Amino acid sequence: ASNGSREGAAGAWLRTPLAPGEVITAQSGAFERDPQESSTTDEELSRAGSPGSRGGSSTTPDYGEKRLPQALIIGVKKGGTRALLEAIRAHPDVRAVGTEPHFFDRNYEKGLEWYRNVMPKTLDGQITMEKTPSYFVTNEAPRRIHSMAKDTKLIVVVRNPVTRAISDYTQTLSKKPDIPTFEVLAFKNRTLGLIDASWSAIRIGIYALHLENWLQYFPLSQILFVSGERLITDPAGEMAKVQDFLGLKRIVTEKHFYFNKTKGFPCLKKPEDSSAPRCLGKSKGRTHPKIDPDVIHRLRKFYKPFNVMFYQMTGQDFQWEQEESDK
Repeated sequence: ASNGSREGAAGAWLRTPLAPGEVITAQSGAFERDPQESSTTDEELSRAGSPGSRGGSSTTPDYGEKRLPQALIIGVKKGGTRALLEAIRAHPDVRAVGTEPHFFDRNYEKGLEWYRNVMPKTLDGQITMEKTPSYFVTNEAPRRIHSMAKDTKLIVVVRNPVTRAISDYTQTLSKKPDIPTFEVLAFKNRTLGLIDASWSAIRIGIYALHLENWLQYFPLSQILFVSGERLITDPAGEMAKVQDFLGLKRIVTEKHFYFNKTKGFPCLKKPEDSSAPRCLGKSKGRTHPKIDPDVIHRLRKFYKPFNVMFYQMTGQDFQWEQEESDK
């Protein structure tokens, strides 16, 4: 309860409620609700017969039954959720759906049977998982997930909100090259330096604000926060935490990863039953546009109180501030 009082005026003005089930959209609304960002990689992965794709892997035969997921990767967009999903799918006791079902935000009216049917078949003792990063910022999601199963384990991949916002913008830009510049979208008033917190690229990164919503339904012990930065610099270390949290044996370790110099991030080594190592698709690791340093500076200042609040709420320091002072 102390979190609320700590927030004070800094957060109060941001507390503009969203319509039920609304996924936060950009100012114009025209360029943010893009379809599942992962569709290309999913095709590539299923073609490669990756573990966890339907019938593709020789390690898990296609029997067992479809179950509702016991664990969800709920966020955040452009934080590293695809990388985490692919790494955890290398674990023999995990079965995950490749595409993002968007059940708790966009497809809820289809009902739990529809949702169950989207899941891969599992054997006893295996964990069913899915990832949809927009859940974290969907007001209705915590209540809906809680009503499915209150002991659901939740994983949130977080990343420095400034780089996350730029990555988010870069993704939109690749699909809609004629949108305004990042600098234009980031400010309500550039002269006054007023950041536009209603633009989803910026709003998603106010993690403390969204987390408050989840903590009304789930205890902190049921939520694991994964560092998107450490997922790149120390994938095995972060995966050890994920496996412990899910109650799995630590099977995904250093030997599963190699660093891809071209991409600039770790990739999974070749699974025994497929012909090629699995790197994330071409939509990952895009080069970010050059952003005016003054804008970056203002954004850091804007996020700092929220980051500090988030560290206090989670009991974890993600060191996004240190990172900035090192540069």
